[in-house]
Amino acid sequence: MHRCKAKPNDAERERAKPMSVVNSKIELLSPAGDFERLQAAIRFSADAVYLGGTAFGMRVASARFDFDTLQQAVEYAHARGVRVYLTCNTLPRNSELEALPDFLRNAQTCNVDALIVTDIGVLDIVKRVIPDMEVHISTQAGIVNYAAADMFYRMGAQRVVLARELTLDEIAQIRDKTPPQLEIEAFVHGAMCMSFSGRCMLSSYLTGRDANRGACAQPCRWRYHLMEEKREGEFHPIFEDEEGTYILNAKDLCMIEYLDQVIGAGVTSLKIEGRAKSAYYVSVVTNAYRMALDLYQREPHHYILPQWLKQEVTKVSHRRYCTGFYFGQPQEGQYYETGGYLRSFDVVGIVEEWKEGYLYLTQRNKFSVGDEVEFLSPGRQPVQMTITGMQDGSGNPIQSAPHPTMQVRIPSDLTFPCGTIVRMALQDGQGLSR
Repeated sequence: MHRCKAKPNDAERERAKPMSVVNSKIELLSPAGDFERLQAAIRFSADAVYLGGTAFGMRVASARFDFDTLQQAVEYAHARGVRVYLTCNTLPRNSELEALPDFLRNAQTCNVDALIVTDIGVLDIVKRVIPDMEVHISTQAGIVNYAAADMFYRMGAQRVVLARELTLDEIAQIRDKTPPQLEIEAFVHGAMCMSFSGRCMLSSYLTGRDANRGACAQPCRWRYHLMEEKREGEFHPIFEDEEGTYILNAKDLCMIEYLDQVIGAGVTSLKIEGRAKSAYYVSVVTNAYRMALDLYQREPHHYILPQWLKQEVTKVSHRRYCTGFYFGQPQEGQYYETGGYLRSFDVVGIVEEWKEGYLYLTQRNKFSVGDEVEFLSPGRQPVQMTITGMQDGSGNPIQSAPHPTMQVRIPSDLTFPCGTIVRMALQDGQGLSR
């Protein structure tokens, strides 16, 4: 593998910030796999959310929004000043196109703010059926140069979501050579695909589930052995040990320390991957990037991320992090030992209210008197607390809360808003889950 470019020092960061970008509005865009996750993204201050309907979206597993639910979601988001983007980014086959015009008209009726599109045929149909709809070109389109970005703009796109394989220098060149009205969106956090811009045939070949139509089985996360049958004596040492290797497994992307560089390159929308992730993941990651972005916008020329914010993004289930291709060809973009996730915290409760010296919680996982927990509220650094006492919903003293969704109250002089997440570190601090 090639070596990454060195991470920039403070002086290089300073030189890399164009003044025109420093004062522009930067959007934080979060995933919404269902209504609960949409509420989490909005509660923790996303500027916009993206979600999928029941068809034409790239995440079959998180296609939770029929048109009734979609309309409710849009009304909920718009009432709170948040934009909603609907994915229409599969590569549809001939048999699917007949249903597309009605899908598009229903999306317009639901008042979504934009459609995310990959296929140029779909783009053409959108422009004919609902010509006033804002269109964003998906990362699946694999835009890696200014000519492609400019062509999509001339075809009616308001935004391009760039390929994840681009460096910061390449993004800056695209920004310099495209109309300033064209918005540029890029992923800053989440799972990476081992195939170019997600255009993968491996799942379809091995399982019959087409990744380009939203049904990826993620075979890149599986463990593999290489067996050569006919070339006797020819040795191919690709494995880590006799158990094989996760040779195709990519690390997760995390650019929270380098938001100044991403914005300086001309990116106007910072996208978090994860429509299939939990509401807890959406909450924590959105909150971390919101606070980091606000910090940058207050002092754009002196962006230094606090240590606690660096730690926040490790407190969700994730694979080992890397910076993707932003600083050049990644030296350590893959992890061969396992395809699982690192998990160091569990959600143990959700705050319902504070009243007369007690926090009222709904339990999510077991916790007990004496446990050290953290309270995560929107826009705040987490607050640590030791559970000194506990009562059930009827006011009876208890030592632990073992039952799912049971009502619990704990004594506290500190107040937290409704929806605050209560979490607890796992004992080994490095849990591994599939």
